[in-house]
Amino acid sequence: MPLDVMVEKAFRLVRDGKIEEIGEGRFNVVGDHGTYTVQMSPIGRLTCNCQGFSRRKMCSHVAAVIIYRDLKPSKPIS
Repeated sequence: MPLDVMVEKAFRLVRDGKIEEIGEGRFNVVGDHGTYTVQMSPIGRLTCNCQGFSRRKMCSHVAAVIIYRDLKPSKPIS
């Protein structure tokens, strides 16, 4: 998948509310072909259990989580 198409799909996943944070650096992402789990390692590396990630080490699900995390409002400091 070309990079521009991957980024466009990632923005669509975020816009359509297809990302659910399930805790401890884990996210469910409802993609076009199923629901995938994106996991963040202790050092901040993201992985996905989809076939595309296993082949290319990048996918629209990981890109969507990156975008989601960047757009998500920070929690107020108490």
